[in-house]
Amino acid sequence: MPFRPFRRYPLSIALGLVVVVLSLVPGQEFPHVEVPFADKWTHVVMYGGLCTVVWAEYLRNHKRINLTRTLRYAILLPIALGGLLELAQAYLTTTRSGEWMDFAANSLGVVLAAVLAFALLNRLVPPRGNGHTHSPRHG
Repeated sequence: MPFRPFRRYPLSIALGLVVVVLSLVPGQEFPHVEVPFADKWTHVVMYGGLCTVVWAEYLRNHKRINLTRTLRYAILLPIALGGLLELAQAYLTTTRSGEWMDFAANSLGVVLAAVLAFALLNRLVPPRGNGHTHSPRHG
């Protein structure tokens, strides 16, 4: 069956597009919040949420879990998106600035979601074979 990302990952794609839009709209559109590091926490939550949705949709769509594929699409792709959006903010907008600490917060959100996903995966689905795949259906 061919890969149909819009059919199999609609929430991941929609949330990814929301992250892109929120990252590129003028910064003045957001209210100022008097919480220490509120901006960084926002980045952690946005990218942690994105990564969590990718994991959930992957688990919903696959009988076997390919750890290489999940590493690529649920961890590396969101981290790369965060880096590219910080560069876009720095070089393609006049009202936003790309920041290394924002990229670190993006990456932290992805890593926290991945750690949670791996912890749940290891509790719910024992490894099979060479450790490169997990199967929720035991045979």
